[in-house]
Amino acid sequence: MSEPATRQLSQAERLDWLQLIRSENVGPITFYKLLERFGSAAAALEDLPQLARLGGRSRGVRVCSRSAVEKEMEAADALGARLIARGEPDYPPLLAHIEDAPPLIGLLGHAHLLAKRAVAMVGARNASVNGRRFARQVAADLGSAGLMVVSGMARGIDAKAHEGALATGTVAVLGGGVDVIYPKENSDLYQEIKARGALISEVAAGTQPQARHFPRRNRLISGISRGVVVVEASVRSGTLITARMALEQGREVFAVPGAPQDPRAQGTNGLIRHGAALVQSAEDVMQILDGLWDRPLAEPNLFDFQRVTPTPSSPSEIETGRTVVEESLNFSPVTVDEIIRACQMSPAAVSMVLLELELAGRLERHPGNRVSLVS
Repeated sequence: MSEPATRQLSQAERLDWLQLIRSENVGPITFYKLLERFGSAAAALEDLPQLARLGGRSRGVRVCSRSAVEKEMEAADALGARLIARGEPDYPPLLAHIEDAPPLIGLLGHAHLLAKRAVAMVGARNASVNGRRFARQVAADLGSAGLMVVSGMARGIDAKAHEGALATGTVAVLGGGVDVIYPKENSDLYQEIKARGALISEVAAGTQPQARHFPRRNRLISGISRGVVVVEASVRSGTLITARMALEQGREVFAVPGAPQDPRAQGTNGLIRHGAALVQSAEDVMQILDGLWDRPLAEPNLFDFQRVTPTPSSPSEIETGRTVVEESLNFSPVTVDEIIRACQMSPAAVSMVLLELELAGRLERHPGNRVSLVS
């Protein structure tokens, strides 16, 4: 697997990246496809409205204004926060390997912690007394062993994991902006993490957390980490979303067993039944991870962000392909490779048509390089 190129963006490039990722219908995967196609964010921004119209949208896509991103950068500076780009030295190394890694993350706190070997710990918000005590102790032990503990600063297990690792370094991945404390009961914990650990988010400072933000936040918790420890989770818990994302990203999943009668143990017991490693102490986690730290992650090759524009497809091939590609799509996700085989078109042409459809708001991307029409 190729390693990500490390270089520092100029201030102008950082603003271009921020403007592109904050534009309508541009998610992380689309961002990287545009960068590969146009060679730079600045060049991609110029063509966004036209691409959306070609994808079937009557009006162009809303491009985030330059003044808006300048204000966002100024707000981050005023907080003492930084925006770190994927490919820059301070970007979390394992996070850079997931296919939908944020192009930019906001950081408040100590950047050097992001380079440490990381383990995530997540679990029930309404955790039991024993579950909270266990999470705090295991986090403290993992931290003492030199690992960084990552969690989402929710009440319950998340909060106790952060508390246990405060002395050695902990990272909180937030659903809102890095300056937004949620839940409010964790205000003191937030201040402690800000002073001694790190807070990160992919959304703008000042953004209030919404329900739709948390599944996306969860992919960052698992993406930063080599393994995810689940302590108490019901069968319908959002915690299991993090576990599923960890598996999709090639991370290890660990689970703490519990009493069958406790609904908060049903999710963790189910994970163990389906192959998750059983955890009774920090040592159980460290024994398994010891042999994995240097093992490559089975993720797609990384774009190196060099200013190299691939040879574009001919306009005639793309024009012909629009109908063919659209006819091959429906509301059920299908892999891009299957579309390429079915349409018998070049990968570059198919990629371009999919970009147009996504920017028009008609296409949705899913894990595993799959796409579907928006229902």
